[in-house]
Amino acid sequence: MQYLIGYDIADPKRLQRIHRRMTKYATPIQYSIFLFEGSEKLLTQCLTEVMQIFHKKEDDLRIYPLPHNCSQWRLGKASLPQGIIWTALPISLTL
Repeated sequence: MQYLIGYDIADPKRLQRIHRRMTKYATPIQYSIFLFEGSEKLLTQCLTEVMQIFHKKEDDLRIYPLPHNCSQWRLGKASLPQGIIWTALPISLTL
């Protein structure tokens, strides 16, 4: 299953810690937007780690399930360098 995960973290130190945790499980699409591909069990594991750092009263985290085989469009600056094509999960999930 694919999910789009976005967050707004109030504290810069907490933001860095959450970003590091998210990159273990998902692919960064923009600064605070990630594409997660995996099972609900793996998503729960990811969110469990993030929620240990997250402050409910100060921060915002949103998770949107994406339909299977949904179309994707991008306008503007490329998120990956020219010639690089994203085709798989982050390396930490494939080992």
